[in-house]
Amino acid sequence: MAAGAVMDIVSVPEAIEWQARHAENAGARGTAQVVRGLLALEDSEAATARRIFNWQGLSLRDAMPLRIAGGIHNLLLTGEEPRLEDVYAGRMPAQDDVDALIRELIETHDARLMPWLDGPPQTNEAGRSANFAAALLWLADGRTTAQFEFLEIGASAGINTMMGRYHYDLGGVTTGPGTSRMQIAPEWRGSPPPASDIGFVDARGSDIAPVDLTDESQALRLKSYVWPEATGRMARIDAAIELAQRMPPEIERMDAADWVEQELARGQEDGVTRVLAHSIMWQYLPDTTQERIEAAMQAAGSAATKERPFAHLSLETNRETFAHELKVRFWPGGEETAHLANAHPHGAWVEWLGS
Repeated sequence: MAAGAVMDIVSVPEAIEWQARHAENAGARGTAQVVRGLLALEDSEAATARRIFNWQGLSLRDAMPLRIAGGIHNLLLTGEEPRLEDVYAGRMPAQDDVDALIRELIETHDARLMPWLDGPPQTNEAGRSANFAAALLWLADGRTTAQFEFLEIGASAGINTMMGRYHYDLGGVTTGPGTSRMQIAPEWRGSPPPASDIGFVDARGSDIAPVDLTDESQALRLKSYVWPEATGRMARIDAAIELAQRMPPEIERMDAADWVEQELARGQEDGVTRVLAHSIMWQYLPDTTQERIEAAMQAAGSAATKERPFAHLSLETNRETFAHELKVRFWPGGEETAHLANAHPHGAWVEWLGS
């Protein structure tokens, strides 16, 4: 099935099985078993089960299986269901046993799990910011200024918004404070990005439902969406939590289009490149929101000057190839574009395509 057709899946069983195979292929066998266990709920009378199997919409584009998978993982993280540890650790190999456990958990924790279906998962991942760091190095290599005002939509907890506090090793090119608690060094494929000097004069973001990393329960919810097999991701979230507790990122609760229009209308400093960035969130925006953001960016591009450049960075899923593509657009002098990299969705590797 073509990738675009995958995202248009309506059938709930088909969406569950696809998501399970995707987790399996990513090395998360326990998570795959949990997701596949949802298939055992089709005749359950639990309200959560009925809502899953009567889902109204595009099951995969809505990330429905991952919504409830996050809720189930949360039961382990809170200590309510330690039996799940055997599943995620691979100590419950029989799918029938996992099916029985998932059915029991859904029916026992019905009211507790139902709200996890209300919104898409927030998979804030610091590893993705390696792509943004590489793109900024590329822009600073004679294309824009080397000082940046970083604006992120769909910022969730602001983990990527804090990228100016992280240290990166990008194929041997390093940037960011060397003593940072957050050390990001993805497997680098291809030539390294330019070894430019970059700086941040400001960094802020928006989200329709931001997560406060200084609130223990909210931080735990964010960790619930991370597949437990991904120990590196868990370590990065812990590092981000520690940094946020020292100085929280500036995240405004606001509709993405409203915020973009507001921020791009603000005055811009000379010598500073204004950057609008987002990762793995564009598909969740309504068409009208996407159109408003695009119109605001075109206006900002038209107004950009050599002293006040504007750039747009995106790390999003190509619905035709299912590759996660790092793309950049920048102004002035007319819009210029580049496909700089393909990347692992959780930051494990970056395949650099830029010159």
